[in-house]
Amino acid sequence: MNYGIAKTIDADLDTAVERMTAALKEQGFGVLTTIDIRATLKKKLDVDFRPYVILGACNPPIAHKALTAEPHIGLFLPCNVVVQEVEGGTEVSFIDPEVMLQMASNDALDPLALDAKTRLNAALAAL
Repeated sequence: MNYGIAKTIDADLDTAVERMTAALKEQGFGVLTTIDIRATLKKKLDVDFRPYVILGACNPPIAHKALTAEPHIGLFLPCNVVVQEVEGGTEVSFIDPEVMLQMASNDALDPLALDAKTRLNAALAAL
């Protein structure tokens, strides 16, 4: 995966979600949404899927600066963090903000993307 950053940890899904939520908070992110893909697919399509949760994380100061520099950047917000069971543990991953914001072609976003990436990497490392 050349557009995202991932780490597999030895924990069940619920524990990984709790730990990542706490690690994100330490880096100035709040979790605005929690989407349980497994439950949604079961309810809507009656299909079984592996445990898979998407956390919609937001760092308000970074988001404000990004929206000020690029009004349509909201299309990329919040930062999604995926927590899913994989062979050997639970994987936590997120899109690389620097890669994602290249699509906007706005140099003012570069330091914000680096800041977000640094903070997300620190949260991932804390797991």
